[in-house]
Amino acid sequence: MLAEMDGPTRDAAAALRREIGAPGGGPDRLRLLPTPLVPEVRLHVAEDAILWWARMEADAGHRLPAPYWASAWAGGQALARYLLDHPRVAAGRRVLDLATGSGLVAIAAALTGAARVQASDIDPYAVAAVGLNADANRVAVDATATDLLDTDGGDVDLLLAGDVFYDRPMADRVLPFLERVAGRGVDVLVGDPGRGYLPEERLEPVAVYRVPSTEPAVESSVRQVRIMRPRRRPG
Repeated sequence: MLAEMDGPTRDAAAALRREIGAPGGGPDRLRLLPTPLVPEVRLHVAEDAILWWARMEADAGHRLPAPYWASAWAGGQALARYLLDHPRVAAGRRVLDLATGSGLVAIAAALTGAARVQASDIDPYAVAAVGLNADANRVAVDATATDLLDTDGGDVDLLLAGDVFYDRPMADRVLPFLERVAGRGVDVLVGDPGRGYLPEERLEPVAVYRVPSTEPAVESSVRQVRIMRPRRRPG
């Protein structure tokens, strides 16, 4: 379900539907597959997301956003697994999945009985992919392309963020947002495989998972991922 079906999102959704319905195979095609650590959830992913991206840009004749949504990232897999292993964490709650990508974490929250699930990502292709993936898993997720990082998170009980500390500019915006939301009493959970910009001193561990990696350009086939939450600040 798309909360804001603007022009770019509508165009992206049409492009992805054509890709899903196209005949033939190969590493640059989208396939509906079970997620390695979370086989309960199926996602439309590319065996080689970089190759898929290059082909789509060539077809479009212009640059497209990097298809982060076309892979099941380690932090998101661990967060989704944690939710399914501990269904009371999201059950009956209003959930927001930040920088959702494929929608994996949002879908896992919906499967555990969340009262409402929102998913945000600034890439219209990701927003479109969330709608298609939610439909494939027969759950309801409201997806939006609105940038929420300058807000207080809105009317939510649980905020989820997988793989958000991948570069300095993003980390510098995400951390204050997460701490601001947590300061309102909202539960915040982060999934991260030890990326270079993870502010470890500001987070505390909750759980650890070993995650089969499907990410491009990752040497190890298994990554250790921590589920973390913001530390309570004194005062």
